[in-house]
Amino acid sequence: MSSYWAEFAWLPDGLAERVTIDVTGSSIRSVVPGTEPSGKVLHGLTVPGFANAHSHAFHRALRGRTHHGRGSFWTWRERMYAIADRLDPDSYYRLARGVYAEMVLAGYTSVGEFHYLHHAPGGVPYRDPNAMSTALAAAAADAGIRLTLLDTCYLTGGFGHMPDEHQRRFSDGDAMAWAERAAAFQPESELVRTGVAAHSVRAVPPRALAVVAEKAGGRPVHVHLSEQPAENSDCLAAHGRTPTALLAEAGLLGPDTVAVHATHVSAADIGLLAEARARACFCPTTERDLGDGIGPARELLDAGVRLCLGSDSHAVVDGFEEWRALELNERLAARARGRFDMAQLFTAATDHASIGWPEVGRIEAGAAADLVTVELDSIRTAGAEPAAALFAATASDIREVLVAGREVVSDGRHLLMAQPEITLRDEIQALYAP
Repeated sequence: MSSYWAEFAWLPDGLAERVTIDVTGSSIRSVVPGTEPSGKVLHGLTVPGFANAHSHAFHRALRGRTHHGRGSFWTWRERMYAIADRLDPDSYYRLARGVYAEMVLAGYTSVGEFHYLHHAPGGVPYRDPNAMSTALAAAAADAGIRLTLLDTCYLTGGFGHMPDEHQRRFSDGDAMAWAERAAAFQPESELVRTGVAAHSVRAVPPRALAVVAEKAGGRPVHVHLSEQPAENSDCLAAHGRTPTALLAEAGLLGPDTVAVHATHVSAADIGLLAEARARACFCPTTERDLGDGIGPARELLDAGVRLCLGSDSHAVVDGFEEWRALELNERLAARARGRFDMAQLFTAATDHASIGWPEVGRIEAGAAADLVTVELDSIRTAGAEPAAALFAATASDIREVLVAGREVVSDGRHLLMAQPEITLRDEIQALYAP
């Protein structure tokens, strides 16, 4: 058994002081506030690990390289395709291990990888059809993060269009072939789980959406939804209904469904998501970077749609930035402050159940031992109330990270990988080499 003493800790009923947290194996054995220091002392605020509910690991190679000229989401997408064309299982493993290490250093203890980079360029399967999935699982193990591999069905290049030369490596040809390949991936690590995803209504026709729903089998099922107004108008033109209504008709909406972005959903769409008891995953730093817009987060939550958060394209990997943006974007849209209370923000930021880890995200007996300690006396956090540190802190203020009872970050250093920033630099430079 290991014992930790937290100066401050965020417990299920709010902030507590002088908290002893005993850990046995990968689980929390007991939590007792108001104690004297014993075991390892955690100075600052200790919170449950953050959940990164939506990731495209290879997008990290685009950070700081897509800001020439004005452009749009669609021109950015062309740059993304060009990077995807240069990855193979070996290079994807090396890049992803750096990306996942960056996440752990930023306080994330689980990640949902929305994975559609399945085959070699041109759509030719690798000798192992799940070689890219295996590469991601190995990268997560090296970085010490929980991984949910959301194997993504991607069949068309738009409504009524075949995949183009870039998109062919995303496609298995038809939904049953996708399902067969995805089912063949069996992770070996206890820290890797699987779910499913439909890329979008643009990329998955209605009959195939029904197959994705059928194959979920109680696991998380994610889908990009109404990120761009063009998706809505094109869907209406092709099917006479909104993307959300199309998902509902296909049986893809339910309590395990996570609608990623939901930026441009209508009031009727919100009603359908609420009726299904679904979630919406906001990715504020990516939505901001791409100019997507500000989604109706408060309206969704008020209707009964649960919220979670992701870093998506990794324009920024900083859990605090996503938490803050959920609140601050709402303030901009509503021109009012205090749109979410602290408990609601913590719930969204630590919703590991959205990616299939319901035992993670709480500091209480019986929960998984995923802990993150935030420094409260840095130049950014000095003077802040402990529970409000998320409005002042950055990823640089993460000092300690425990994942499944294992210390992965200590004193701000990653213990499993030396200098992951060098890994990222070298791999990204290699992707852009002539």
